[in-house]
Amino acid sequence: MTDIVEIRRSDDPRDVIHRVCEALAQGELVGLPTETTYIVVASALSEPGVAKLKALAASTADSSNPAAAQLPRYELLLKAAEEALDYLVEQSRYGRKLIRRCWPGPVTLRFPGKHCGWFFNKLPAPTRDILHHRDGAVSFRVPAHTLPADILSLLPGPLVALAEVQPQPVPMRLATDISQAYGPSLTLIVDDGPSRYGEPGTVIEIGDHDWKIAHAGVVSDRTMGRLASEVILFACTGNTCRSPMAEVLFRKLLSEKLACPEEELVDHGFVVLSAGLAAAIGAPANPEAIALLSEEGLDLRNHESQPLTERLLQQVDMIYTMTRGHRDAILAERPDLASRVRTLSAVGKDIADPIGGGREIYRDCKQTIETHLQQIIQDLLSIRSQPS
Repeated sequence: MTDIVEIRRSDDPRDVIHRVCEALAQGELVGLPTETTYIVVASALSEPGVAKLKALAASTADSSNPAAAQLPRYELLLKAAEEALDYLVEQSRYGRKLIRRCWPGPVTLRFPGKHCGWFFNKLPAPTRDILHHRDGAVSFRVPAHTLPADILSLLPGPLVALAEVQPQPVPMRLATDISQAYGPSLTLIVDDGPSRYGEPGTVIEIGDHDWKIAHAGVVSDRTMGRLASEVILFACTGNTCRSPMAEVLFRKLLSEKLACPEEELVDHGFVVLSAGLAAAIGAPANPEAIALLSEEGLDLRNHESQPLTERLLQQVDMIYTMTRGHRDAILAERPDLASRVRTLSAVGKDIADPIGGGREIYRDCKQTIETHLQQIIQDLLSIRSQPS
């Protein structure tokens, strides 16, 4: 009989986690909560566990639904987005950014099998075999629920889960749902109350040069479009003058180039931001910058400064700094971002802070910024039209 353990009522949740790890190591199947639904998992390193998972999938397959046979049956669960770098190589531009932005979260990413690297190839052959879908793709996921991550942190390898997209008689929102559907096959089910969403996550298929929604889920098409957008950030010191000017000028120039209103840039795949390395939160733009850009119908009155945080650094695709000093300061903390941080000037010439100067100093600064932005847009659209 399947044992259902309510982790919130346990004296020590760590005891439950250790019990799950022991069951998985012994080749048993376990039911776990995620933010989307409850799922059935086996240890990716346990051939007996994987064999049981395969048998369970076969016993619950809907032979009357041909469409279901086209869907992936299994996915590999990782504990963190960073771990994907161990299992995947040669990711496309979209693959890299969606790993950063979607995980942890209710999104499964399907990669071509040729992108699976050394760590994946060291998994047992039965595990690799069931993970490769009929089209050769492999599905990966990093759940946002903390319990799978806690369990994975104690295991020597990842987990294999039955994919949520398979048709079910009822949504697996509760521990009792998964017990009714799979109970006799599971040794243990961890009950953490109702899952947050109560429906499957979104499945994204990553191509060499594009992406598409393979199976709709809790993350909408529009949200996925934003997650796949090119996020560009301009950085200076206080985010009250140079970088805000660069942000609004870039929006204007890019929307003109794309022949669309500025508010539709996100629908064309672009998100434009600015921040400061030493910025306060919520400071207004410099009055001289506001007055200067208002002459061109550009409004900086609602600008509020923001610091360049670790979260922003993780999410952006490209950062353009006003000086070499700004770039060096960012790379001193995050040398891994060298390919994503550049000076606004292609030749590395500093754009001096105009604060304290007269109107002509501000005007010169604005014109210099605009000249560099035009070149950046030209290069950006050229690169974007090319394969990853």
